Amino acid sequence: MAAPIPLTQLPGLQVIAEISAMLGSGLDTDDTITSVLAVLRSRLSIQVCRLWLRGPDGVSYATSPGSTELLPGERESNPVENWIKGGPTRTPRGLGTLVRLPLLHDEVPFGALEAVVPTGPTEHMAHAVLSVVAGILAPLLAATELSQDLASEVAARTRELEAQRNFAARIIDSLPVGLYVIDADYTIRAWNRKRESGTQGVAREDAVGRLVFDVLDRQPRDLLKREFDRVFETGEIQQVEMESQATRDARYYRITKIPMRIASDDRITHVITIGEDVTEWREAQHRLAQTEKLAAIGQLAAGVMHEINNPLATILACAEALKLRDDGSSRGDEYLEIIDKEVQRCRRIIDRLLDFSRPRTAEKRVVDINDVIEQTLFLLKHHERFKRMVVNREFTEGLPTFPADPERLIQSFMALLLNAMDAMNQRGSLTVRSRMNPERHDEIVVEFIDRGVGIKKEEISKIFEPFFTTKPQGRGTGLGLSICYGIIADHRGRIEVESQIGVGSTFRVFLPIA
Repeated sequence: MAAPIPLTQLPGLQVIAEISAMLGSGLDTDDTITSVLAVLRSRLSIQVCRLWLRGPDGVSYATSPGSTELLPGERESNPVENWIKGGPTRTPRGLGTLVRLPLLHDEVPFGALEAVVPTGPTEHMAHAVLSVVAGILAPLLAATELSQDLASEVAARTRELEAQRNFAARIIDSLPVGLYVIDADYTIRAWNRKRESGTQGVAREDAVGRLVFDVLDRQPRDLLKREFDRVFETGEIQQVEMESQATRDARYYRITKIPMRIASDDRITHVITIGEDVTEWREAQHRLAQTEKLAAIGQLAAGVMHEINNPLATILACAEALKLRDDGSSRGDEYLEIIDKEVQRCRRIIDRLLDFSRPRTAEKRVVDINDVIEQTLFLLKHHERFKRMVVNREFTEGLPTFPADPERLIQSFMALLLNAMDAMNQRGSLTVRSRMNPERHDEIVVEFIDRGVGIKKEEISKIFEPFFTTKPQGRGTGLGLSICYGIIADHRGRIEVESQIGVGSTFRVFLPIA
């Protein structure tokens, strides 16, 4: 009987060299395994040669090029789970010896190389070659398994992120408001479906990636840039309302700009802009205001009766005294003088009511707000009740001029100054300040700051109502601030009030410069 051929002799080395060359040939893993098993079958005369690998679900599967048959007794078992942990085995079976060699990664078996080696003089050499090949294939297959697992995990994570992005995009597209996002270069990065509809709608593919100034070309570029820059610089939310005449009927929109941060340094990287159609809301507010006006008419009538009733009672008493006098005394002249004063008092009340209900119109002209304030202070300079007051002027020079009725603005400012003077009991320091509105670049704000008694919180909402006053009886009719409010409203402005009991009040008049 011939002696076994050692592994160090040429045939075994040729097989290993040929398989090593395959591993460095650049073939993919499946082709490499197929080629290796084919070489083992042909060079070692092996009838059955296959790999068992444990799948992701724990179930083993076999690969055997040219033959997928199971060996006897394997149909109802899971061979890898049965013997993969047991180490190399050599089991005589039929016409050859069944050899099973585990494939290890970090000392953990993940598969096995299985072959039926023919008995004979080359049996020991074949077994040695299979052992070397198993050691060569193990790291290759382990790396492939790990990369496949990683690829599967990455693919699953990618699908999850894509699903989340799609879900977020659908939420944004479902919003009943127009929304878009720009980056620090003013480039549009997001544009929802609502922005695509309407008379000023732009398709998403025509907006994303372009400069916002090129897409929203109906708005002044400088003004739009300043609004964005302010959000980038301050991190404050900005909100303005604007009117659009793009359609036959005017529409009103509330535009909100929101800072967005995605960088770790808390730097503002994007600005979200939301445009909401508030036309219906404004109409509802207008209807509510009309209802409140009707209610105010009742209050107005009651106030008129209250204010005029006192002088009428005096007139009536004087008339009766004149009727009943029976001597030639000079008291009649005194009664007539009282009647004249009370009639003039009624006339002044009626005139103020007319100013309130039918504000006179005048041709507006370009004015300087600081000049208007100075004229108002000049008129009050010699007012008896104003002589003990100290006025601090804090005017911003170079404020833009704008069209207005200066006489009516003087009337409005005078009412606010007299109101502040009464709040301080005609003594103390009053500050008048003019500046641009820091929140908006199209408004001037004039502030009247007193250090008076202050206004109760529950009364602030009523101070502009006709005939509402906190002054003692005979000190006022309650029409001054109402008329002031109407004048500012006619200039498309607004008045805001801040007050604290015992500290003082600040009246802010906002006037548009456009």
